[in-house]
Amino acid sequence: MNSYETVFILTPVLSDDQAKEAVQKFESEIASFGGKLKHSEKWGLKKLAYPIQKKTTGFYFLLEYEGEGNLINDLEISFKRDERVMRFLTVKMCKDHQAYSVKRRAKMGEAKTVVAEA
Repeated sequence: MNSYETVFILTPVLSDDQAKEAVQKFESEIASFGGKLKHSEKWGLKKLAYPIQKKTTGFYFLLEYEGEGNLINDLEISFKRDERVMRFLTVKMCKDHQAYSVKRRAKMGEAKTVVAEA
């Protein structure tokens, strides 16, 4: 199984509850597509580098998970179909990327992050 990291931006017009519901939807889809969620992180409302859909801010979220290659296709189709998602980027993590991710989480403290267990 490969490790992947997806960062996605949700529209800023959502309430906190709606944003959490959207993230939970994607977390459950990862499991339903045969993947295993390793880490979920909320980065919060941030200013965009350029306007997207006439919006200048967005809610940023990070998901780290393991799965097969076809999982990415199915998950990205879900992102494209969901009107709450403004942008997303998925990256395959190499061993150095994984080590950096673990170090970064330890440095900023696990209090800010949510670790999902399946």
